[in-house]
Amino acid sequence: MIYISTALAPILVLIVLGFVLKQSGFLPEATWAGLEKLTYFILFPALLIRILGSQSLEGTPWRSMLMVVAGTLLVAATILIVWYKFRGTVSGPTFTSIFQGGVRFNTYITLSVAQSFFGPDGLTLAAVVAGFMIVLINFLIISAFVVWGSSTQNSVKSFFQEIVKNPLIIGSMIGWFLSLSNIGLPGITGDILKIVGQAALPFGLMAVGAALNLKALHGHVRSITISSMIQFGIKPVTAALLISVTGLNGVAAGVLVIALMTPTAPSGCILARQLGGDVETMSSIVTFQTIFAFLAMPMVAMMMLQ
Repeated sequence: MIYISTALAPILVLIVLGFVLKQSGFLPEATWAGLEKLTYFILFPALLIRILGSQSLEGTPWRSMLMVVAGTLLVAATILIVWYKFRGTVSGPTFTSIFQGGVRFNTYITLSVAQSFFGPDGLTLAAVVAGFMIVLINFLIISAFVVWGSSTQNSVKSFFQEIVKNPLIIGSMIGWFLSLSNIGLPGITGDILKIVGQAALPFGLMAVGAALNLKALHGHVRSITISSMIQFGIKPVTAALLISVTGLNGVAAGVLVIALMTPTAPSGCILARQLGGDVETMSSIVTFQTIFAFLAMPMVAMMMLQ
């Protein structure tokens, strides 16, 4: 328990620092929107390109890891859709927020925790998992918005536009291409991307803290409960079962458990605003899950990472 808490402590400190700085007004309000945009569109894609592009998948159990990721996400998505069809009484836009809360993951927390637990090997394999999850999750979530979002722009065309222009998908695709083609990172590209990408995790975590809105928790208990049961219950258990079936172990298994038990991401609020979701419900889910994660993750980790 002490080891787990020690691994999570620096991450929690950065999130709390972001929250305190935002609430104190130490920086202008516009700074946080700019920081989030910088991290989302520049810093984090650079990190993904460097990590994915500089490694070879040879010798890594990437097929089994992809199977665990895809299986877990499809189980989570299916349960949420079945619940909404037969028991859900919320509006379509509100359901898209619940869906994001149960399917989306926080990439910054995933990479930071994996690095804290397993060092450079953990960060590398976490980037591989993140590359899979970013593509699959955005495909599922944008599909949900096309079906249940309130935006009049939701269509097959807008679906493909959102997929194609997503910076994290673009970064992952570039990284995969450089890796699979054996081109790698030519010249000083790797050094440049390393310097730029190093800022992604601390800035990203502070942006997570700045996005927390404690007032938004009121009145959204049901949405928070449903999404969090999937996020911290169904997904880790499903991942553990699939890990057992595939025979994965060691760092690869640990990284998968970490990735599939992290809270949802603040970027869900941006997508909800753009595609006709319920921004207030999404904000409440993000806030609760981020806070609750630092109670839930140590407990899940004690059961699955020992």
